[in-house]
Amino acid sequence: MDIFLERLTQQVGKPMRWLVKRLLEKRNIFLEMNTVKLCDIQPESVVLEVGFGPGLGLLEAAKRLTHPRGKLYGLDYSEYMHNVGSRRLQAEIQAGKVTLFLGSVEQIPLEDSVVDKVYHCNCYYYWPDLRAGSKEIYRVMKPGGLMVTTMNLEFLKNVVAAGLLKSTKWPPEPYMEVLCDTGFVDVRMEDKQDKGQTFQAIFAAANKP
Repeated sequence: MDIFLERLTQQVGKPMRWLVKRLLEKRNIFLEMNTVKLCDIQPESVVLEVGFGPGLGLLEAAKRLTHPRGKLYGLDYSEYMHNVGSRRLQAEIQAGKVTLFLGSVEQIPLEDSVVDKVYHCNCYYYWPDLRAGSKEIYRVMKPGGLMVTTMNLEFLKNVVAAGLLKSTKWPPEPYMEVLCDTGFVDVRMEDKQDKGQTFQAIFAAANKP
């Protein structure tokens, strides 16, 4: 989400950046909470969030990992957001429940087939290479593992129509095609609602022997 905020705020005047950033962060909290809920994280799950931004979704996911074997990983390419997330989850990191990585989705510093659940919000359209990022996520997921992606398509369309988010791969269809080509199965997009708000969720399962 930090990339999403940066791209928008850098395209408006400086006096408006703070307000735009606050409004978008408030919007993304809603998506983060719902994405974690849709992942159906179990107490013993091993979970990865790609593009964790300020760490609000990580906090919600960490609450659900109540078993000693439960583990949460976060990956973000922004050094600033890595620092923000590290401060926000300092207690969980010190307890060994959470580990945060600074890096790219194309090179996730985890072994093969170790993650049960993966989630990300407003994220895939900024990956340098959709196929490389999808393959890397698939590599670290356990057989049958679940990935959940969320966005608000109506909001995205309005932003694009306003001339923002140029040169991004935001439409979900190409992303879903890449997921299928990578080996994911049961790839589908569903409309979801919470508190009167509608958003979209893409589900994909890792099809491994």
